[in-house]
This record gives sequence, C-alpha cells and structure tokens, in this order.
Amino acid sequence: MDDAPALSKPMPATLAVVAALAGVSEITVSRVVRNKGAISEATRAKVMRAIETTGYMPNRVAGALASGGSPFVGVIVPSLANIVFPQVLRGIQTAVAASGRQPLVGVSDYDEHVEERLIVSLLAWRPAALLIVGLDHTETSRRLLMQSHIRVAELMDIDREPIDAAIGLSHRQAGYATGRHLIERGYRRIGYAGHDWDADRRAHLRYQGLRDALAEASLGLHSEWRHPGPSSTLAGRDALGAILAQAPDSDVVVFSNDDMAVGGVFHLVGAGIPVRERVGVFGFNGLDIGQALPWRLSTIHSNRFEIGRVATELVFRSAERPANREIIDTGFEIIPGETA
Repeated sequence: MDDAPALSKPMPATLAVVAALAGVSEITVSRVVRNKGAISEATRAKVMRAIETTGYMPNRVAGALASGGSPFVGVIVPSLANIVFPQVLRGIQTAVAASGRQPLVGVSDYDEHVEERLIVSLLAWRPAALLIVGLDHTETSRRLLMQSHIRVAELMDIDREPIDAAIGLSHRQAGYATGRHLIERGYRRIGYAGHDWDADRRAHLRYQGLRDALAEASLGLHSEWRHPGPSSTLAGRDALGAILAQAPDSDVVVFSNDDMAVGGVFHLVGAGIPVRERVGVFGFNGLDIGQALPWRLSTIHSNRFEIGRVATELVFRSAERPANREIIDTGFEIIPGETA
C-alpha cells in the first residue's frame, strides 16, 4: 500500500486574507487590531468576524518595532496580595488604555533578585517604558535600567535620587507627620508595631520619620515590636498583644500600615479594651477596610491611583529621558479617624 500523502501545514492567515474576507482595506484591519482611528461598529464587527474565521494572529511586536515604537509598557510591583498595588495598577491602566499600549506586569515578591530577572525579561520585549515600584534595586538592575535608555519611572517613593523619574511621596515625611499629629493630640506614650523592613524599606523610612518627630518633642518610642515576616492583619493583631504585654500603659500605637492596624483594632475588640479611650491605633495607606471599621481608622492616605496614572502619563510625554531627573510629589493626607 502506498503511503498516504503528508498533509500540508495550513499557511497562517495574513492581514490581506482578513481584509479580503471582511471586504475592507488592510489599513482598516490594522486600525481595528491596534484599536486606533475612527472605525464604525459595523466595520469593526466584520473585521472581528473575519479574524475569528481565519484564526489571524497579528504580530503587534514586529509591526510596532518596525515603525519605531513599542506596544508594551513594563510594570513591576512587589505584591498583588496587598490592595495598595492593584490600586497603583488601576492608575497605570487608566493612562495606558488611552495610548493603545498594553502593560506587561511582573511581581517581585519584595525580592530584588526576582526583580532583576523580571527587568531582564521585560527589557527583552523592548517596552516603551518601565514602571517599577520603589527605588531599591540590585547593582545589575540599576546598570540595566541606566543603559536601556528608555523612560524609567520609580513609583511610591521620592526619598532618594531616581534613575530617571520618581513619582510618589516622602515616606520619611509621612512618618514625621504621623508623630506630629499624635503629639498635638496629646499622646506621649507612643508605641510602634511593624513588619519586616528588609522587604519594605518604605515602612522603615516612616519609622525613622516617626522617631524624628518624637525626638523633636524630647520623646522616644514608649514600646515597639516588629513581626519578622510581611505585614498582615493577623500579624497586626499579634503585634498589639505583644506591645501591651510589654508596655501595658502605651496610650497609642502606630502601625506600619493599615493591614497591621486593622489587626490591632481586632485585638482590642477581642480583649475588651476600649478603642481610643484606652489605646489609640494609627495606620498608613488609607485603605477602605480601615474606613469601614465600626471606628474609622486614623491613618494617612497615600494617593496610589494618582501615582500610577501620573507616572504613566509622564513616561509617555517624551520617549527621551530629560537632562535632569524628575521627582513628582503626589503627597499624602492625614485622616483623623476615630481610633487615635
């Protein structure tokens, strides 16, 4: 028996094939694929049906690079477990959507070496820009970012000189403002409950700012306790228990963030200790969960959505790095709340 003839591999659909099937020009198909230009809904529907029928897969990378641009923006955040960073991503997406580009997102888990690998991977895609949370990087990462010549925005922190642009707030000033606020409200036996600083330099800066404010008033921390791992509500609950066992006369405790502070409120409720009347609680971030408590959490609101939006708009404003590094302070706001 003769061997059956080998089946020829179907050729991939091309832009021309899709255009012919839809009865439109190749330029129209390209505009639909790139979501650029004015296209009627009827024409868009015809093109999309043709794409589905043919299985056409546009090579947007090749097309964009050939025209001197890139459809991608690289984004690196330290975590998605904390609502803080998804809110930054919302700001980025809002600005990116208007540009026709797409974000490529990596998560470093607060590990600089993981971040380094993500930078290498994202640069291979030749993105239009890189948006990275934080100013701390390995030497290799810093060298790669410096040599890439694309726009690099470092987000959430402005306490050090950036590679290109920094957009965020001064965490040291936020910590200082916390201390001044509590002193003005009459607190003197001020405690601190935090989490691992090795993985979160910004929390350490806030701690230092708090200490600065207390020192100006000839005060020191009355008590402090740090959870050895990342922040969480459970860690905050345990932290306040440890602080009150160590220094039961503490009259207010500053937590490294709202996750921890909410846990502190839960500890007080569970132990039957009057919130604020007996022990005050102060957080950082201004998360919705803190404002939904029976006592609105006293905290500092950071403008996370604005940080993401402003940073993205900045790197799209010019493809070239400016001669001088840019620092944009998006500020913060004290929320007096009802817990401190």
